[in-house]
Amino acid sequence: MSARQYKVNEIFYSLQGEGFWTGTPMVFVRLSGCNLRCPFCDTRHEDGALMTADAIVDEVRRLGGACRKICLTGGEPLLQADERLLDTFHEAGYAVHVETNGTCEAPAGIDWITLSPKVDFDPKGTIRLQKADEVKLVFRSANGDDDIRLRETQIERWAHFPAQDHLLQPCADPKTGIANEQETLGYILEHPHWRLSLQTHKLLQIR
Repeated sequence: MSARQYKVNEIFYSLQGEGFWTGTPMVFVRLSGCNLRCPFCDTRHEDGALMTADAIVDEVRRLGGACRKICLTGGEPLLQADERLLDTFHEAGYAVHVETNGTCEAPAGIDWITLSPKVDFDPKGTIRLQKADEVKLVFRSANGDDDIRLRETQIERWAHFPAQDHLLQPCADPKTGIANEQETLGYILEHPHWRLSLQTHKLLQIR
């Protein structure tokens, strides 16, 4: 029986730019494909090459050297990531972080889960995760009193999701590229159970 293959969009070594682990060296494994179509998505994740788990680890080792942290991202990595892939990473000595929209079941053995919910763009509106290590929510602008109330109701839903950290991240306008940092900051100052997450990799102009 041939070994299972995973469709990999890219593998690269950089610093984690967002959330709790900001500034930490990690090897990013971007798995192809997503089940959502968010208008503010800034990644091209559909293309990719088929690789076995062993081949992925070999490339991670080549690029990351002594780094022993991997971030599975996408797209939506849990469309493909399974216990076999996680076991291969762990056997090679890596801690595995995953960033997920939460609509897929998470296999056992993930060392850190970042839930980045985007239920507005999920046709079923279903979150399958029961808990995460951090919630990182994209803070989108609203127009008009009704939109603002709806947005705040949706945001505060995630303030109570079981996680040790809850972070709001400014959202860049897909047309202008300008992010709503000041609006996000103002919201956090009024709702101090949230913490600010910036895309520092973009500020530093690194991957």
